[in-house]
Amino acid sequence: MRAKPLLIFDGDCGFCTTATNFILKHTSTPIDAEPYQFLDPTTYGLSLEQVKAKVYLVVDGHNYAGHEAFANLFKIQNNLLLRVIGNLILVPPFVWLAKPGYSLVAKYRQKLPGGTPACKMPRD
Repeated sequence: MRAKPLLIFDGDCGFCTTATNFILKHTSTPIDAEPYQFLDPTTYGLSLEQVKAKVYLVVDGHNYAGHEAFANLFKIQNNLLLRVIGNLILVPPFVWLAKPGYSLVAKYRQKLPGGTPACKMPRD
């Protein structure tokens, strides 16, 4: 089990790298962050396809993907308001917005600040 939570992201994506750097700068709880390109995802019980498709947060041996990764990132913060927000993201009606919201951001991340054509997700 890791001592610190680990955020696994797409290191080829400018938007993902910018967002991760923002998170690392503003987190109140120490976390590690690694591009999936620099690690073996099977170490964390994940496949290459999984980490290519979504951001992951590994906390205490549990893997959280997409909107659940961000919710759990909020839940481990020292700020009570952020912990409340993290819990709310996971329950209706908020999860009904968070899940498709994450998918929408992932789909159009190449058009967001820091995004480049390399950020574009492959089509299904």
